[in-house]
Amino acid sequence: MTARELARALTEVENGTAEGRALVRELFPRSGRAWKVGVTGAPGAGKSSLVDGLAAQLRREGKTVGILAVDPTSPYSGGAILGDRIRMQAHAGDAGVFIRSMATRGFLGGLARTTGELAMVLDAAGREVVLIETVGVGQDEIDVVQVTDVVAVVLAPGMGDDVQAMKAGILEIADVLVINKSDREGADRLEQELRGMLEIAHRPDGWTPPIVRTVATDGLGAAELLAALRSCRFPQRAASNWRRRLQEMLRDALMRKVLREGELDRAAAEVAAGRLDPYQFVDQVLDRHERSAD
Repeated sequence: MTARELARALTEVENGTAEGRALVRELFPRSGRAWKVGVTGAPGAGKSSLVDGLAAQLRREGKTVGILAVDPTSPYSGGAILGDRIRMQAHAGDAGVFIRSMATRGFLGGLARTTGELAMVLDAAGREVVLIETVGVGQDEIDVVQVTDVVAVVLAPGMGDDVQAMKAGILEIADVLVINKSDREGADRLEQELRGMLEIAHRPDGWTPPIVRTVATDGLGAAELLAALRSCRFPQRAASNWRRRLQEMLRDALMRKVLREGELDRAAAEVAAGRLDPYQFVDQVLDRHERSAD
């Protein structure tokens, strides 16, 4: 698959077209070989620079890389606000690196709705490693765990309240903790805080995330981070992740099956105007579907 063909395939899948859904079904048997790595953390922690450094290190090892960079949605175009135009320009001429920016399109959790499917397409296209960078993370934005094999949570000194807000849920998503911009004042204090947190909080699977220091803009720490990520082994995660994704797939398929074209938008407007009972609408749709199935 050429880069142009791959780009077109990703667009169809991202847009949820019938051709895209058929393509996902066709490519699925060829997937399952890529190593999928999530990179998440608060905005400003340096995730993009870190992904750039990881891609460079992987290319030095001869690995082919796919990058999915999830950005906020533009309120004007509906596309990704940042986009790959300003990301990772050093890889622009490298055929071994394919970079795709995608917009959240209002989907919560740090990813876009079709991020998992796009990662699968890159996998089936032969990319040995797929790096997925999220928009940003808070306590409830843990969807990246569901589409990756391992997750790095990136923090930086001096982030103050952002770090405090993350702590309660950080162990749920962090397989490796990364202190980026570790040449800045406050890096030692941040590491002490993280180690203190790890001593009193324990994950159900018993894993204690290692802490790696990086200075991504200088290319420092990428090899150490890759080594830490490769040390992670979670044999039960794939089945757990697929359970969640199957639930989402069933929900989306059922929505397409039971709703008529434009019906949801019309109903939403009626509910907002106070002319329709939302519970009555749901019951009506389900009753109609049951009658048609008889």
